[in-house]
Amino acid sequence: MGSQGGFGQSKEFLDLVKSIGEARSKAEEDRIVLNEIETLKRRISEPDVPKRKMKEFIIRLVYIEMLGHDASFGYIHAVKMTHDDNLVLKRTGYLAVTLFLNEDHDLIILIVNTIQKDLKSDNYLVVVDLLGHSKEAVRKKAIMALHRFYQKSASSVQHLVSNFRKKLCDNDPGVMGATLCPLFDLITIDVNSYKDLVISFVSILKQVAERRLPKSYDYHQMPAPFIQIRLLKILALLGSGDKQASENMYTVVGDIFRKCDSSSNIGNAVLYECICCVSSIYPNPKLLESAADVIARFLKSDSHNLKYMGIDALGRLIKTSPEIAEQHQLAVIDCLEDPDDTLKRKTFELLYKMTKSSNVEVIVDRMIDYMISINDNHYKTEIASRCVELAEQFAPSNHWFIQTMNKVFEHAGDLVNIKVAHNLMRLIAEGFGEDDDNADSQLRSSAVESYLRIIGEPKLPSVFLQVICWVLGEYGTADGKFSASYITGKLCDVAEAYSNDETVKVSLFSWNFL
Repeated sequence: MGSQGGFGQSKEFLDLVKSIGEARSKAEEDRIVLNEIETLKRRISEPDVPKRKMKEFIIRLVYIEMLGHDASFGYIHAVKMTHDDNLVLKRTGYLAVTLFLNEDHDLIILIVNTIQKDLKSDNYLVVVDLLGHSKEAVRKKAIMALHRFYQKSASSVQHLVSNFRKKLCDNDPGVMGATLCPLFDLITIDVNSYKDLVISFVSILKQVAERRLPKSYDYHQMPAPFIQIRLLKILALLGSGDKQASENMYTVVGDIFRKCDSSSNIGNAVLYECICCVSSIYPNPKLLESAADVIARFLKSDSHNLKYMGIDALGRLIKTSPEIAEQHQLAVIDCLEDPDDTLKRKTFELLYKMTKSSNVEVIVDRMIDYMISINDNHYKTEIASRCVELAEQFAPSNHWFIQTMNKVFEHAGDLVNIKVAHNLMRLIAEGFGEDDDNADSQLRSSAVESYLRIIGEPKLPSVFLQVICWVLGEYGTADGKFSASYITGKLCDVAEAYSNDETVKVSLFSWNFL
């Protein structure tokens, strides 16, 4: 192949893809892409660029846009390629234009005439006739075109959607697979109208899983994995809250759990979709157990991506089977130590959902440690709020509650919403609302003792000082352990140390200490 890499692309392009994949930071990736943009700007405008080379340049432009950068300088070249007589080049041009241009773009007008010329008609019904074409590729493209018409204007082609049902039985797996996409959209909107297709979908999935499709549909030795994934998504919709429909699915989903190869990314993608399906349909103990086993493998993996999938899958599964979360609690908590920020954030969301009275101490303490480690103030505020919410709801003791609130205020500082401070003061004032005066007194005493230890620390956050001053002013002498003069002295020290903080001054003035 000489200088050509896989799929007919140049080594230069494949090296670009490789360098992007190996980039260790977003900044490094951006630097590589910006350098590629400058190269393409120069080379794409050279005179007499060979068509084959222009095709690759346009593909590289698509890649740039996929990575979130602007490739608009090359849009016109994609439009020009749609005019080419060579079918491969024309196809590349149309693909690029579809991705580059929205319906309001100025260059769209240059495409309209080309499309009508290529179709030799301005009537979309010509596409319906092609659903019965002798060539499988044409039928498949016709399905895709009709689906696009439906997405753009459902009411205009509503009378044609029955064609999707018919093409589900097409002899060609490619046509059948293309039909699953519009059927998924239709089922998402109106599940009940497609309940009668459950048996058909299960039968197709069974045939795929048993490798009855041609080998050409295999991907990394997995039998038609993308068709499997789409079918599992459809079954998840059809089985949700429907015991009878779900019972028809149990056997085939269980078979996929057993047979699926977990050594490849695509195999794990199918397994993940199985878990999503199991978490959506009517619960089945054996399938829940199989799903939990797969999640355990994901969480123990060294791959950030698999761990993320495990966290996400567990978050779905605990809605159906909350007890499964306990089996994986330690593995989930360990994910907060992972260097991948996206994984840590996903883990934080799951831990919040998993928290209850029996594990609140472990989870909230780790969440606070995580909060301390990050620099994103917006996210820090959110974590602080969640920690407070969980502490209020599940606190095992007054002492732990006060200590936890102290940590949140100390480390989140003035990022803590003032409403949190007001809620804490109200809670201390009103108690836990269980008509236990002794418990409420212990709560206040614990708060007073805790704040007297903290009050001498330097640079306490203003919002925390407001809480401290209020608690000491209201309850500092309530249990008789501390005299009024001792409390007054401590508050005067605060007034002196924070003489420039007007908010603290106001708090102290409210109790006539100034």
